[in-house]
Amino acid sequence: MEMVQCDSALSYVVLSALFSGLVIHKIIRNKVKIENSAVSCLLSLLLLEIICCCVLCSHLGLTLFILACAFYYISIPVRRMLPPQGKVVLITGLWGIVHNAGVLGYMADGELLPISVYKQCMDVNFIGVVQVTKIFMPLLRKAKGRLVTISSMAGHTPIPGFAAYAASKAALSMFSAVMRQDLLKWSVKVSAIHPSGFKTNIFGSQEHWSSQDQNIQDNIMPDVKEDYGEEYLASLKDLHHTMSTVTSPDLSPVLEDVCHALLAQEPYVSYTPGQCAYLIPCLFHYFPLWVYDCFAKQTFQIHQNILPRSLRISKANNKTD
Repeated sequence: MEMVQCDSALSYVVLSALFSGLVIHKIIRNKVKIENSAVSCLLSLLLLEIICCCVLCSHLGLTLFILACAFYYISIPVRRMLPPQGKVVLITGLWGIVHNAGVLGYMADGELLPISVYKQCMDVNFIGVVQVTKIFMPLLRKAKGRLVTISSMAGHTPIPGFAAYAASKAALSMFSAVMRQDLLKWSVKVSAIHPSGFKTNIFGSQEHWSSQDQNIQDNIMPDVKEDYGEEYLASLKDLHHTMSTVTSPDLSPVLEDVCHALLAQEPYVSYTPGQCAYLIPCLFHYFPLWVYDCFAKQTFQIHQNILPRSLRISKANNKTD
């Protein structure tokens, strides 16, 4: 019995070594970019190997693991770019549209954001994209080209303080997904890029941030202002500096994905450049909601643990009782 278990374990070790060699060779030969999703799949494969080796019987487990390895190897994306003759349309017509324009407006609780901020985000981040797409779509269909939209991780993951921005990016992500289906018959490929935090001009200047803060102060209802309190509202001003320090100044991951979406033979439907741009949405979609809520509370502390005034009073009263 022990000899059988040793042989089975040895088979898994040999298979893992062979599989690792093949994967590394394919990655190096094709210059494959390592995505967060690929790392997650490898971890899942490792977990499956442990289950197959320890739980399932030798032949069944080994067969299942071999099939999983083969499927993963085949699914490794190969970034084959279009040959030069496939790019002649770049000179003779319109090959691709990249929707990059975007505004954030302001970061605050959804209740505090003025309607003007919601309208601005929807007009620029969503309505403007639809209008430009409709105007140039006949040229894009003729070229069988590419439609690329730069959405955001916030478009499919709730982040505190981003109610207006996230709503507009969610609309953009769904627009891209539907357009991909609509344009299949025209052989137009559609890709959506969902970056995490990058340091761009989307946050605006400090003067713009101050004017938006003053806009909130001028338009907020008296009872709402009383509930939130001056200290909580004042903390919003610091978010501009906070976001500037926690975001990445290196835009190369986004630019590489844009180039791949435009020029690859088989572009991806979705790209997730940036730190945790793939893992955080997975945490929200596939884990219990309380897990993501705890993670978001610790990660996206936009108010430095400052509670609204009425909640602080209520909390203090409960302690005295």
